[in-house]
Amino acid sequence: MKNLVTIHDVAERLEAELFGDSEAAILDVTHDSRAAREGTLFAAIKGSTVDGHRFIEDIMRRGAAGVISEFEPTEGFDGVWLRVKDARVALAQAANIIHGEPSHRLSLVGITGTNGKTTTTYLCYALAAAAGVKAAMLTTVEYRIGERSEEAVRTTPEASDTNRFLNDALDEGCTVAVMEASSQAIDLHRCDALRFKIAAFTNLTRDHLDHHGTMEEYFDQKKKLFDGRLGEAPQTSIVNIDDEWGRTLVADLKQRGQNVVTTGIDNLADVTASNINVSLVRGTSFELSTPTGSRQITSPLVGKPHVYNMLTATSVALSLGFDLDAIANGLSTCVGAPGRFERVPHDGDFAVVVDYAHTDDALLNTLQTAKSLTDGKIITIFGCGGDRDRTKREPMGRVAGSLSDIVVITSDNPRNEDPQRIIDEIEVGVKAESAEYLVVPDRREAIQKAVSMAASNDVVIIAGKGHENYQIIGTEKFHFDDSEVAAEALARLAAER
Repeated sequence: MKNLVTIHDVAERLEAELFGDSEAAILDVTHDSRAAREGTLFAAIKGSTVDGHRFIEDIMRRGAAGVISEFEPTEGFDGVWLRVKDARVALAQAANIIHGEPSHRLSLVGITGTNGKTTTTYLCYALAAAAGVKAAMLTTVEYRIGERSEEAVRTTPEASDTNRFLNDALDEGCTVAVMEASSQAIDLHRCDALRFKIAAFTNLTRDHLDHHGTMEEYFDQKKKLFDGRLGEAPQTSIVNIDDEWGRTLVADLKQRGQNVVTTGIDNLADVTASNINVSLVRGTSFELSTPTGSRQITSPLVGKPHVYNMLTATSVALSLGFDLDAIANGLSTCVGAPGRFERVPHDGDFAVVVDYAHTDDALLNTLQTAKSLTDGKIITIFGCGGDRDRTKREPMGRVAGSLSDIVVITSDNPRNEDPQRIIDEIEVGVKAESAEYLVVPDRREAIQKAVSMAASNDVVIIAGKGHENYQIIGTEKFHFDDSEVAAEALARLAAER
């Protein structure tokens, strides 16, 4: 149960300069002016495109309790104003205070890394259920408390939304919460003041360099989840040591004297897998070895990358005190996250797979998995998002060209970029591998074309969007689901044959 918090409590904890006075209780804090109401503090954040100060008059008219800002009150302002050094940091700290430090009152798990965050979060949630523990999760796909779910707004919510969510989870009887922690979110202070009992690192490959600039800066943001710069360091850090950046992280954390559990397949680790067998029909089997014993695992998930995800989830579950048999049962039934090497069902003699792979490393893993599962052709359809990291376009083209028999270059979410320019940058990489390819800018036509080219034992990989059910062209967002479009194409093909 959280205690009522006043303006004075918040100002004191934030070390804020207080203008005005009020003994009113503060019920919530937000950076979204649309959510401001009576009893709500409004954090006026000056972003890259929108300045929250523009909405102060409106939120005060609707009864907001006051304003958090990096600036002094505007002339004529008649209300409560808290001046702070950094509004984003203050938003996170205030949310933690107002909602009664919910991350301190349950076991919070943070999953970070370039690839595998979403699937690993789903697996952790499933292992909690298998152990009879009620859990909540925040993922790229959905936010879920028990069996109640809502569509995700972003991978890692703003700190105010996360603390509100965690408090709701506690109210509904959850004792564990698992969340993805993206590098941008960490950099923007969305994870500040959260107490992570466990933090897990999956891997680090090229992505988001438009935001971070260099791989070193990208890694440094991830590292904040583990080294205490967000608040308290986690009790346990779980790290994949088959990843080069993971080994660097382990060395640093051990030097600090922190508790580290390592996972790996190719290197000696605390939690590992051997005798891995992968089948497009039967899923993946392997022998799981842990400090508490070994179990034979058969999972519906397909591919070695998912074995890494299962090792991380197993390590989380063991650190939470779950029984190894319950873990094994959970791994055997969890189908993972939508759009992660997800087969589109049909009666044909070739496979169609939808995958979220939107980096060169993720695409490499997906295509290597497909290669290991068939003697037929690999037909790959993908594009790259507009207004996002351009440095990965040519490398993704190279990966697709080197591992595919046919590449179909198309559009992803072009946003405000010229779709043809994005395609041209991808094409450079595909051409460098002398691969057979064609350009079909319309994504629906591209999927239909690829499906029509498939023959017996082939695998069609539709990469880049996974679970997303939309396409953004310009500033408009249209319904578009790769799985739905592929199913329509398969039905049309079956009717024609």
